[in-house]
Amino acid sequence: MIDTSLTTFPDSATSNKPKVVDANYDNSKMSQNDFLKVLLADLKWQDPLNAKDISDFIDNSVKLRQMESLDGIQKLVDTLSTFTNSIVNASSMIGKKVKYEGNQTYVSQGQSNIEFKLNAPAQNVKVSLVDSNGNIVEQKEFTNLNGNTTYPLSIENQNLTDGYYKVLISAKDSAGNDVKATIYSTGIVNGILKDNGSLSAKINNVNVSLDKILEISM
Repeated sequence: MIDTSLTTFPDSATSNKPKVVDANYDNSKMSQNDFLKVLLADLKWQDPLNAKDISDFIDNSVKLRQMESLDGIQKLVDTLSTFTNSIVNASSMIGKKVKYEGNQTYVSQGQSNIEFKLNAPAQNVKVSLVDSNGNIVEQKEFTNLNGNTTYPLSIENQNLTDGYYKVLISAKDSAGNDVKATIYSTGIVNGILKDNGSLSAKINNVNVSLDKILEISM
C-alpha cells in the first residue's frame, strides 16, 4: 500500500493557477481549442486522489465529445444550407430563355439568336443551321473576321419549325488552316440537377454547367 500521508497536491483554492481565459469569458461561445486549453489546465492542477476532480474530468471529456459532435452537425447543416440555397437560386432559371455556351440553339417562330467567337483571324467563315435529320436549313458566310471578337447572328426564317437546331461553324485562315470557334446559343432551361458535384442546367437534354450560362431572359 502506498503511503500518501506525505504526498501533497496543489490546493485549487490557493495555488497560482495560470489564467487560460479572461474572467468575463462567455463560456457559451467557447471554441474547441479554448475548451481543450481549459481542460488541460484543470488536469494539470487537479488532485488525482480526489474523486470529485476525476469525475469532473470525465464530465469535461464527455462535454468535449458533445462539442465535437455539435460542431460536426453544424458543418453538415451549413453545407446542406449552402447547397439548398444554390438549388433554390438555380431553380429560378427553369422555363427561362438563356444564352449559353453550346451549339444547340432554340428556334421559336422562325427566330433565334446566335453568337460566335473565333480563336484566331479567319478569311472564310461558314455558319450552318442543321435540323434533327442532319439537313442544312440555314447557312450564312462571312469573310475576313477577327479573332477573339464576338459576332452576333440572328436567325429569321419563318419556314423553320419550333425546336432545337445544331449550329456548325467552318472557319479557315488565309493559309487554309482550320480556325476553332466558340458558339453561344439560345436555349430553354427545363431542369436543374447535380452533376459531378456541381449544379448544371438541363437544356435540350444536355447538361450545361451554370458557369456556361451567360445571360438569362424572360
